[in-house]
Amino acid sequence: MTALLETPPEAPAARARSLPLWANPRLGLLVLLVVLVVLFTALRPSFLDVDFTLVPMQADISVYVVVGLAQLAVLSLGHMNMAVGRMAAMSAFAMGLAYQELGTPLVVDVLIGLAVGAGLGALAGLVISRTGVNSFVVTLALDFALVGLVSLLYAKATDGVSFGAQPGGMAALRTDTFADYCAGNVCGPPVPLIVPIAVVAALLVGLLFRWSRTGREILMTGASVKAAELSGIPVGRRVVQAHALSGLLSGLAGFLLAVNNGAFSAGIGDAFLLPSFLAPVLGGTLLVGGAVSVLGTFLGATITQVIYKGLNLLQFQVDQLKLYIGLVLIVALSLDRVRHVLAERRGARA
Repeated sequence: MTALLETPPEAPAARARSLPLWANPRLGLLVLLVVLVVLFTALRPSFLDVDFTLVPMQADISVYVVVGLAQLAVLSLGHMNMAVGRMAAMSAFAMGLAYQELGTPLVVDVLIGLAVGAGLGALAGLVISRTGVNSFVVTLALDFALVGLVSLLYAKATDGVSFGAQPGGMAALRTDTFADYCAGNVCGPPVPLIVPIAVVAALLVGLLFRWSRTGREILMTGASVKAAELSGIPVGRRVVQAHALSGLLSGLAGFLLAVNNGAFSAGIGDAFLLPSFLAPVLGGTLLVGGAVSVLGTFLGATITQVIYKGLNLLQFQVDQLKLYIGLVLIVALSLDRVRHVLAERRGARA
């Protein structure tokens, strides 16, 4: 599975094989995760409380893994999606509206929402590919446009900020774990029902970038647009597809957050932007494009939520939480970079 989720470009892959095991960024993240869990458990034993801490934290991690994957989809090109949160909000609105107006089942609502997210992403990708305008500018403009649109749509459709009714099955996704379902004396683990959704999304994204022609051509486009064009790759189409995937995953993240919150509301996605970058970048995805790490994104999202939950249990205030999370992540990224530089120097000497 590790091989599936790691998709570096050719040249970096050759260098990575020459690096020692301790220089693997995913190994560093795993060690940091273990250290953080041990530290927070020592300071607050309730950190390992299943119902109070571990189950809610797994649900939060699931959301932010998918958020990170949404940003990873365009980082593969060296692009950015500044409208991740608004795409999630629009998708969630479409899901809530479909149920309110049509009474459709939850699965149909989700498919409608994912289609809306993918459509918004494809629109951004089309504008970028046709005009050549930087992805930051295009998606930031889209984000501003959607901020007002989301508010207007909720005000008109709900006379408030959220849909009051939930599709059947949504409450169970929020409250139940596999431990609630038993066959005889055998019950499942205390894992929320939404966790497999995030796991399947991660596996599919890993498969896309590792084995599919489309995924590998997206990575080649991110590594060098000129070289991709000379190789006959339909660069414009790949840009649209990567942004459509980002929008689709944003919509899925919006649905998972709606499940956790218990409602489709206008505030969904408001806090998605920073975590969408933290998870993949902390996990080893390059900002310049051409290399992604789904496994690293999973670890990055997990570390971020472990830090947040641990500091919350230590009763840090909201402003302090933001400050210390930022400091810890800056230190982690800096140490990871230092480790890489040292490993590359050793490899060069060898």
